[in-house]
Amino acid sequence: MTVTTRLLTVGDAAEMAGQLRANREFLAPWEPDRSDEYFTEAGQRRVLTDLLRHHEAGSALPHAIVEDGRILGRIALTNIARGPFLSASLGYWVAQEANGRGVATAAVARIVDLAFGELGLHRVEAGTLVHNTGSQRVLENNKFHRYGLAPRYLWIAGAWRDHVLFQRLADD
Repeated sequence: MTVTTRLLTVGDAAEMAGQLRANREFLAPWEPDRSDEYFTEAGQRRVLTDLLRHHEAGSALPHAIVEDGRILGRIALTNIARGPFLSASLGYWVAQEANGRGVATAAVARIVDLAFGELGLHRVEAGTLVHNTGSQRVLENNKFHRYGLAPRYLWIAGAWRDHVLFQRLADD
């Protein structure tokens, strides 16, 4: 298994849409409600165009999670803040076929290296649903520390959901 990440391109829209359609039911409990259009190539082209616009502005780093040449998910640093904060938010998902095989753990390690190396950030934060123990393990395996609980933090699967908050500092 060779897992890496790379900057997404608009040309990835068809492959991303295919993975999202194939994994729609698997991802639904962890994601915001999505329109049917989101799962189309045109919908993903719009999502990727928006992410890349934020990347060009320096506020995001959207990557594909790739194993042996195939896209198996997406990982991104968003809300990248400069100045005295030097922080970003981490989000990711992997296809069901990649779940539990270390793919997400490897992708998070890669993106954290970029955050603290190339981007020169001080802090990366992430949140998981309270019952998402798999994602919590991914973060803990990457030296993230649990630091709090955010009640009704995000609108996920049709309701405001509590999230466990994690962070990793560059000098951890």
